[in-house]
Amino acid sequence: MLSLFLLALLYPSLALAGADLPAIPADKSTPVHQRISLKNPGSVAIGWNTYEELKQPCVQYGTSANSLDQQTCSSSSITYASSRTWANSVTLIGLESATQYYYKIVSTNSTVIPFKTGRKAGDLTPFTANTVIDLGVYGKDGYTIKSAAEKRLIPYMSAAPDHTTISQLVKSINDYELVIHPGDLGYADDWYLKGHNLLDGKDAYEAILEQFYDQLSPVSGQRHYMLSPGNHEADCREVAYVPGTCPEGQFNFTDFNIRFGQMMPTAFDSVSKNANAISSRQKAKQLANPPFWFSFDYGMAHVVMIDTETDFQDAPDQPGGSANLYAGPFGSSNQQLNFLENDLASVDRSITPWLIVAGHRPWYSTGGSSNVCTPCQKAFEPLLYKYGVDLAIFGHVHNSQRFFPVNNGTADPAGQNNPKAPMYIVAGGAGNIEGLSDVGDRQGYNAFAYADDYSYATLSFQNVTHLQVNFIRSTDGSILDSSTLIKNHTDAFVVQ
Repeated sequence: MLSLFLLALLYPSLALAGADLPAIPADKSTPVHQRISLKNPGSVAIGWNTYEELKQPCVQYGTSANSLDQQTCSSSSITYASSRTWANSVTLIGLESATQYYYKIVSTNSTVIPFKTGRKAGDLTPFTANTVIDLGVYGKDGYTIKSAAEKRLIPYMSAAPDHTTISQLVKSINDYELVIHPGDLGYADDWYLKGHNLLDGKDAYEAILEQFYDQLSPVSGQRHYMLSPGNHEADCREVAYVPGTCPEGQFNFTDFNIRFGQMMPTAFDSVSKNANAISSRQKAKQLANPPFWFSFDYGMAHVVMIDTETDFQDAPDQPGGSANLYAGPFGSSNQQLNFLENDLASVDRSITPWLIVAGHRPWYSTGGSSNVCTPCQKAFEPLLYKYGVDLAIFGHVHNSQRFFPVNNGTADPAGQNNPKAPMYIVAGGAGNIEGLSDVGDRQGYNAFAYADDYSYATLSFQNVTHLQVNFIRSTDGSILDSSTLIKNHTDAFVVQ
């Protein structure tokens, strides 16, 4: 931190500018940072923040925007020392699946927001999910490229007036039903990359978080936003954490945990008739630790969110890990891996044929060994192959990539036509202050790589055998790459 202090002395005008904290509304019960998520079959978690503690957070809801005839309240209004806001959450239960509802957070200054409930396991109706990773703030504390030539000028260029990925997600809101976001939200720990934040890191960190979740709320408040952590949620600054240098509450994934810990599910009860599947799913529910690792069913898909940052051998963010972030662990010995094995073993492909795993750090990436997480591969890849995972989603590397199905560095000879190995994608090009990563060297099984503009991926579950994966250019919504994974899914349970 000494270097930051010296910079502030050399450039006092930068330091005096201070953190760009959003204005506090006159009515401090005004809801901000609205977000929804699947909680259980037939239930949805509604979350929001306020600038004061709420004694009883409440949500009114119903199937008509003009008749919100039901109300649910909770006592969940929590914060941490350096935060200006309180995180509130309420769970709505007894909802009909795949049904249009409306909700209004009880306040003198709130609006009615539409949402659609999730599809129950076994619903074979086609649907689309977006996967967006490494998504940062736009504006004074962020950066949005306007052309490929500008991407290396960070952080010296002033920000563009809009964030292309969030803008495109809003424009296309009716084209998808949920968002899968495994890690790196807002990049508050990069506050020091902007000169006006020097010597004001405590407030700058909070300012970026508040800005980001304000910007994201038109998406997260209407679509199920399912997430797990990345390295940028770990502590108060992106460089290696030194114990005692972060303000209380700005390390060990605190904001992430408080904001989403009450909103993510554990694991949905199995609807399979197979006794072993039911038993394995019950074990998975007991071992789940949301928002770090958990799973959920959605129509014809079973999705597992994992934590690539902590809670396995040589995990990069935990004490002694390569990232030096001293975070976690969040479970007992091998809890996450035991959860993952039990959860994957429980998936009845006759009900949810598509099996998806999403985490932050990849073990397949272009650009060389510095972009891959070898401990992650050692911990997770054998389980993904053993239980026939269809698609694995990662980010961390700031571009878009698609790989042919691969296991242990060897491409599956079947390609995308009924392979045994998972297909891997990296969807880390959504956009943040650190800019895009060059594609660099490619492996022979790399099918697509793109780093010229911000982008994200869409997953279109067309039927029980066809999953279309598209990469979308954020600036105009055009398709950069399109491929279809074909899986027969003839076996109810896969063990390879």
